[in-house]
Amino acid sequence: MEKLVATPQGDARLIRRTARGAIAELVVTHGAGGGIDAPDLVRLAEDLPRNGITVSRVEMPWRVQGKKLAPRPALIDEAYRAVLQGVRPKAPFVLGGRSAGARSACRIGAEMGAQGVLALSFPLHPPGRPEKSRLDELLGAAVPVLVVQGGNDPFGRPEEFPEGTELAVVPDADHGMKVPKRAALDQAGSLGLIVEATLEWIVRDVAGNR
Repeated sequence: MEKLVATPQGDARLIRRTARGAIAELVVTHGAGGGIDAPDLVRLAEDLPRNGITVSRVEMPWRVQGKKLAPRPALIDEAYRAVLQGVRPKAPFVLGGRSAGARSACRIGAEMGAQGVLALSFPLHPPGRPEKSRLDELLGAAVPVLVVQGGNDPFGRPEEFPEGTELAVVPDADHGMKVPKRAALDQAGSLGLIVEATLEWIVRDVAGNR
C-alpha cells in the first residue's frame, strides 16, 4: 500500500507492506541525504513481512518535493510526528530510521508510543569530530533501542558506543551499510544480518514484552 500523509511541511509518502497475522509493526524513515530506497530499508521491507512484522517506510516531505537535504532536526521531528498521527501504527510498534532518521526516532519514539527504536547507522558524531557527540539522544530514548552499526562507520564505530548498548555490528560496513569486495561477509549477507538482528530483537524485546 502506498499513500500520501499530510505534514506541516507538505505531504510525506508512506509505503506499507502488511504481514499476515502481524506480531508487530516497524515504521522507519531515511537519513538526511538519502531516501527509502536505501538497501537496508528495502531489505527490511522485503523480508520482515514474511516473518510477521509489518513494515512502513516513510519518505519525508523534502524528499517527496525533490530536495536533496533535510531541514533542521526540529522539523524532521515535526514531520515524523505528523506521519505517525496520520497512520496510527498498530501496537506493538517500533519507530526506526537510518542516520538522521535514527536520531529523530530516538528523540520522539517514546512520546509517540513506540515500544522500541531501531537505529540504523546511528550518527554518534560527525566524521572526525568525536567531541560533537549525539550520545544524549540515544541514551534519552526511554524505550529499548537496537543500534545496527557498520564496523567501519566514520560517524561512530561500534567500539565507540558505551557498554550496555544493544548493538548489532555489520562487519566492514560503512555508514551506508556498504561492504568492500574484500569483506568476509558479502553485501547480500550483510543485509541479511541486519534483517536477522532486527527480527530477533523485535520478537524478543518488543513483541515478547507486549
